[in-house]
Amino acid sequence: MTIRRDLFLPIEPYGTGHLQLDSRHTMYWEQSGNPHGVPALFLHGGPGAGATAVHRRFFDPSYWRIVIFDQRGGGRSTPLGETADNSPDDLVADIERLRAELGIAQWLVFGGSWGSTLALYYAQTHPERCSGLVLRGIFLCRSEEIAWFLYGMRTVFPEAWRALSGFLPEAERNDILGGYHRRLMDPDPSVHMPAARAWSLYEGACSTLLPNPETLAAFGEDRLALGLARIEAHFFTHHLFSGERDLIRHIDRIRHLPGIIVQGRYDMVCPIRSADELARAWPEAEYVIVADAGHSAMEPGIRDQLVRATDRMKRR
Repeated sequence: MTIRRDLFLPIEPYGTGHLQLDSRHTMYWEQSGNPHGVPALFLHGGPGAGATAVHRRFFDPSYWRIVIFDQRGGGRSTPLGETADNSPDDLVADIERLRAELGIAQWLVFGGSWGSTLALYYAQTHPERCSGLVLRGIFLCRSEEIAWFLYGMRTVFPEAWRALSGFLPEAERNDILGGYHRRLMDPDPSVHMPAARAWSLYEGACSTLLPNPETLAAFGEDRLALGLARIEAHFFTHHLFSGERDLIRHIDRIRHLPGIIVQGRYDMVCPIRSADELARAWPEAEYVIVADAGHSAMEPGIRDQLVRATDRMKRR
């Protein structure tokens, strides 16, 4: 068997900052790796999850100039969990604002889960700014994917789903998104925080092939839970990519770009059907199915293939 590669060694950023986006939102950003290297942009998932130090480690720091930021409402960007003036178009504009701020002409765009959605949308909007794409755990932000997330996953994770649905009164369980959205948008922490933890823990419990206490603990942390749950519920309610906005409809805009798609065979959060559809619509992209992995980027097989993907992108 081929020996799996692990992440690169931990590194610290050589530059950080907070970019004022408008009167409401401020973006946290950082750079690490080689200041004179080839730029690479990391887009975190969620939406609303925020980035962490481990995300720097998918890239060879001697080669890549690694740019990471926390999207509106998530992580170290402020205000945490803010949904006003927070849409996919706002996020794409933020990426362009950051690119100009850092003086970057083009960058490799790397995104997983919701990050793959945002990467596709950004690349289709600004293909001239992308040198390539590395995508993981494909999510196309369609209504059927949301329905699977909120109802379908109970076929594989019934215990986790009972905890999610059981948080709501029985009369509200036919509209899980609506029930959670109302609570998550309530300004009272005694209302929104328990809902945020329940939502986030459900996602964390379903993200790995095998139970992972570390993953579950991370998803239960207050900052991650609030940003993730509130922004996800907001986007899932108001900002689906349907009809004319469907990302597959516009794939021709980026088919000339080098691309690598990495997908866990047993990804329950973002099932392989979406990745398969993307790969068929974009046959020029390299499509890697990890046979023994779920959704999380920290799955051993996913980590291995993402590190290999960024290394292969050096030659492209």
